[in-house]
Amino acid sequence: MHRIRLQCHVPKGQGRHQLLDSSDPTVSNQYVQIKSKALCPQTLRPSPIRHPPPPTPILERRRAMRPLDEKETTQVFEKLFKFTGPNLKHLLERPAVEGPDPEPGRYCLRLHRNRVYYASEALVRRATAVARPRLAGVGTPIGRFTHHGAFHLTVHALDLLAAHARRRVWLKPDTERSFLFGNSVPKSSLARITENTKAGDGVVVMSMADVPLGFGVAARSAQDCRKADTNAVVVLHQADAGEYLRKEEELM
Repeated sequence: MHRIRLQCHVPKGQGRHQLLDSSDPTVSNQYVQIKSKALCPQTLRPSPIRHPPPPTPILERRRAMRPLDEKETTQVFEKLFKFTGPNLKHLLERPAVEGPDPEPGRYCLRLHRNRVYYASEALVRRATAVARPRLAGVGTPIGRFTHHGAFHLTVHALDLLAAHARRRVWLKPDTERSFLFGNSVPKSSLARITENTKAGDGVVVMSMADVPLGFGVAARSAQDCRKADTNAVVVLHQADAGEYLRKEEELM
């Protein structure tokens, strides 16, 4: 008969462990615990495989308001530089003129719910007192990140771009309506264009009264526009002020 080492409750004065016969009827099964690791049920089960935690989705990381990381900052600056050029440094270095504090500081960029906000340091400090789920936004939204991580400027940035843009185009009064409905600018609608404009430059679309209507990308250089056909597209549409009516729910 085989003997195994068992742990059981024994009277005081006796050892904690003793050799007992597994067939002994005096040993109560409910108090017997097998000490042999080879017979322990836990050792017969394979240990669970511990997988590393899944990476945090991009959208989850962008829910809470925070400064932009290096990659996000590069994407935003590349888009802004296409319109402002060297004037980009004035966007962040100029003193802020908004905020409840006597010295609002400078402007900075913050990311909240996939949207990039341009706000003074004073407003950002005050916004930290608001619970993140209740915070709708802070400052001026200038763009948003898509599900794939690409950054796009939105119409909210129109006034900011118009104040620092290097390239502009002016539309004829009777053609403004077409652009405000989301159409690109043909040569027939073009009244003026900034000299030295190159294809691919970001341009702000203005009315003849110098009211910013939207922005886009130059499809042709200023010299090519003079030689192009009447129906040739000279500015590719990106955003216009008419979106405040056409896409009200999306912009909010």
